[in-house]
Amino acid sequence: MRRFECDYATGAHPKVMEALIKTNLEACPGYGEDEHCAHAAQLIRQACQAPQADVHFLVGGTQTNLTIIAAALRPHQGVISTAMGHINDHETGAVEATGHKVLAVPSEDGKLTAAQVEQVCHSHYTDPTMEHKVQPGMVYLSNPTEMGTVYTLSELEAISEAAHKYHIPLFLDGARIAYGLAASDITLPDLARLCDVFYLGGTKAGALFGEAVVITNEALKSDFRYLIKQRGGMLAKGRLLGVQFEALMEDGLYQEIGKKAVAQAMRLQKAFLDKGYPLLIASPTNQQFPILPDKDLEQLSKNYSSCWWCKTDEDHTAVRFCVAWSTTDEDIDALIADIQAL
Repeated sequence: MRRFECDYATGAHPKVMEALIKTNLEACPGYGEDEHCAHAAQLIRQACQAPQADVHFLVGGTQTNLTIIAAALRPHQGVISTAMGHINDHETGAVEATGHKVLAVPSEDGKLTAAQVEQVCHSHYTDPTMEHKVQPGMVYLSNPTEMGTVYTLSELEAISEAAHKYHIPLFLDGARIAYGLAASDITLPDLARLCDVFYLGGTKAGALFGEAVVITNEALKSDFRYLIKQRGGMLAKGRLLGVQFEALMEDGLYQEIGKKAVAQAMRLQKAFLDKGYPLLIASPTNQQFPILPDKDLEQLSKNYSSCWWCKTDEDHTAVRFCVAWSTTDEDIDALIADIQAL
């Protein structure tokens, strides 16, 4: 079975594993207070051109999302997100469990717009009864989105301007940012300039686990490690996170991982379109969403896993094929050959 249901089905990139093995018997201080984490943080600051940023390493995406949001919001505040945003649709109410409401707005392509941020904030502050309602206190984006779409630099600039007009921080979920960077005109320095906090995802981009949070807003830096500990995101053997991000950030490996996967995904997209299968949405990233006849999906499913997405009619289903850092050219070649043979 060749697996395409997600981009974290395998272990770690060989260079990451090599680094972990090489440092396996090192005795280091715990909880991320070691030289590897310090070096990885410095490499991330350099890549982001943000020398004053705080960098923290957490164990996984859900812990990262809820920790950042809980750290930024006061008890009466909520976070603006699209309805299909990961924090609203795929984290079992983790944000709400911290006592904060997700202020969800509709989206057909997974992307939030500056106009929606303006509308939510303007509506709140012009409402005579606003003290009885949850105050918008943060804007949440993911790039890529759950639909594999990406923001352009101009869109991100407009959203940043709208958020900061109302003095609320912009948070970008970067669980798949390696693939987003490869598929858009946004760079890491752009993220550091426009976002108050964001993170570089490791779990879905070559690490065994782990995410690297970058905080540029001074107001969000205070006591952040307390929140990491309280929310279950602090790893006792923290140097394992530092070692992995050292390997990912050195010699451009993180960007290389994203570019390779996106290039393979574009080959896959072309194969679906050439066969006559429409796409649920045109994604430029490692996530592809073909609409397949159920009989063809059943045939492909004998040798290839995918993620069920939705039924489009009685006889067709949209599924997600996710190309990962570990997907080989042979995997793509085999899938394309079998698509052509249907």
